[in-house]
Amino acid sequence: MTDLAAFWNDAAPKYAKSPIADPAAYEYTLERTRSYLKQDDHVLELGCGTGSTALRLAPHVKQITAMDLSSGMLTIAQEKTDKAGVKNLQFVESGSVPDTGHYDVVMGYSLFHLVPDMEARFAQINALLPEGGYFISKTVCLADAGDSIGGRFKSLMIRVMIPLMQLIRKAPYVRRFAARELEAAVMQAGFEIVESGNHPKGPPPAHYIVARKRRA
Repeated sequence: MTDLAAFWNDAAPKYAKSPIADPAAYEYTLERTRSYLKQDDHVLELGCGTGSTALRLAPHVKQITAMDLSSGMLTIAQEKTDKAGVKNLQFVESGSVPDTGHYDVVMGYSLFHLVPDMEARFAQINALLPEGGYFISKTVCLADAGDSIGGRFKSLMIRVMIPLMQLIRKAPYVRRFAARELEAAVMQAGFEIVESGNHPKGPPPAHYIVARKRRA
């Protein structure tokens, strides 16, 4: 088990009980995501956590494969799925983008600021999708804390507190970038952006992107 997997295993029980920070923003982006899904779609979710989003979207597609590197997160996700009686949702313990598989849509929420190889993963997702396939994500952009007093204070706390917490193994790897950098990385990987926006606006914002694989 990696140190990162162990961190998220320890965090899983508390994470599962944590309320959604901005329910209105979550519901909005969930509805926008549904609008791009078809009943015969095969969907892959990376970094699925305890499976809440996958459970909400499963009735709208044929199959969802949800992946996470944390067995603790997946245990909770499977328990929730069994209780709900959902049959078209399977969980896989993995922290990587798969090399093969048939997927019409790939999703990743609250994930890409937590990995050091974001750009490489975007390229892998592009290679996995068919032409016209969708990549849908929402990622906090910690470099866009804003110029307000509150925003500057949050930015300072992020820069100071996260490294200190990482030293005592109380925080995972976290990467800071702006929304424009995130969008540029998605486009560089071979996608065209169909829709984007900050939901919630923050500071710092969580940047929602719907991207489509460009046709050759």
